[in-house]
Amino acid sequence: MILRYDSLTSLTFYGGVNEIGGNKILLEDKDTRVFLDFGKGFTRRAKYFENFINPRVTNGITDFLTMGLVPDIPGIYRDDLLELGGKKPEEPEIDAVLLTHAHSDHADYISFLNEKIPVYMGKGCELILKSLADRGRNFEREILDYSPKPYKYGTKPIPRDVRTFRTGDKFTVGSLEVEPIHVDHSVPGAYGFIIYTSEGPVVYTGDLRLHGTNSQMTWDFVEKTTDAKPIAMITEGTRIDIPMKKESEETVFGDSYKIVSNTNRLVLADFNFKDIDRLRTFYNIAQQTGRKLVIKLNDAHFLKHLEEDEHLDIPKLDDEHIAIYLPKRKSGKYDDKDYTEKERQFLNLNNVWTADEIAQNEANSVCCIGFYSFTSLIDMNLEPGAQYIHSASEPYNEEQEISQDRVDAWLEHFSMDRHQSHCSGHATGTDLLEIVKNIAPKSIYPVHTEHPEIYQKSVENTILIKECMKYPL
Repeated sequence: MILRYDSLTSLTFYGGVNEIGGNKILLEDKDTRVFLDFGKGFTRRAKYFENFINPRVTNGITDFLTMGLVPDIPGIYRDDLLELGGKKPEEPEIDAVLLTHAHSDHADYISFLNEKIPVYMGKGCELILKSLADRGRNFEREILDYSPKPYKYGTKPIPRDVRTFRTGDKFTVGSLEVEPIHVDHSVPGAYGFIIYTSEGPVVYTGDLRLHGTNSQMTWDFVEKTTDAKPIAMITEGTRIDIPMKKESEETVFGDSYKIVSNTNRLVLADFNFKDIDRLRTFYNIAQQTGRKLVIKLNDAHFLKHLEEDEHLDIPKLDDEHIAIYLPKRKSGKYDDKDYTEKERQFLNLNNVWTADEIAQNEANSVCCIGFYSFTSLIDMNLEPGAQYIHSASEPYNEEQEISQDRVDAWLEHFSMDRHQSHCSGHATGTDLLEIVKNIAPKSIYPVHTEHPEIYQKSVENTILIKECMKYPL
């Protein structure tokens, strides 16, 4: 490791500045350098790329650097990506990445980092990332391990140095002591951090909320960070512009239960499957209305891995109220060869249903099929009157924008009734300001928000950050 003699503790923000997501925050303390998250910026990426024009795998890291999707700083990227871009390999100059949770806008671009850099994450976060890896490899989402580029058949993935923790654990990275504390978010295994630097404690919230089913976890974080008396707080502000709003998982359950119990037709529930609270909600609705919750084949990987965590209390794959939807692939004849090796492990289960079987049991099904699986409606050949419950943020979910007009066109074509019921994974502005005022840091740095100025109007010593500028603490 290269020694550095600047003893200042500082923060530099390479993402999450005046945007929602894309957090990449460099914390330096004496000779220690750690990144807090290293996520994909969806808005920034969508400015240049879309489905049919993407950064080129064969160009390594170059396309991402040139278009400003990742910071152009030395000593962080994989050797193979540097070499594909005509650059020489570099020894890592970063001591660790502290990952708050598994959402893409916090995690995905860890894919490009040198595998020697340790990545710290919650155990639940690791299970989700294993599930995603099982669903299929993606150049921009190879977080736990990666395939050397260009892709070579038969090449074993190269593992990263992944180190997991749970609440109550503490660990050191160089001059830093790190205390992870669970928070409530729309994905399990979400954490905030208290980082004890040579200048004093620095707090990073990650993403959190107070209105979820596990709000006490966020209050635990608030209590412990308040006691730490932080010199600086890096706080999310996704919905800082939204005042107090009546929302809860109980409301989602009540609204959706009423819809399901009042119809004898198929119900489609469109939600982010990583949202385990929402999964439990629709599972309980299916159970209480005598239906099966039909999950997609690629979502079976989530149940397989997440059932390892006894704290999550989720249904198992062979649960009597679970069915697995088997889509048509390749031959269109449900041949085992049509599916990947990892998918084949589910094919012999007794609860695997085709589109025809769903149609035959539509009065007994709540089907977790969203927009990107709407072609399955063609195979189901449904009569008019099915119900569609959209249970994610409007007009987009937390990870991908979708065409609302196109969704509506499908629903109109199949004469389906549309309903909206959602509970956000992010705190409202009222709750965010309450959290900050409780913790009372000496200074705050708003990230993950398009409206940081709202913090400045309400909280003293708010720093409106600029990208790539170093802020001494």
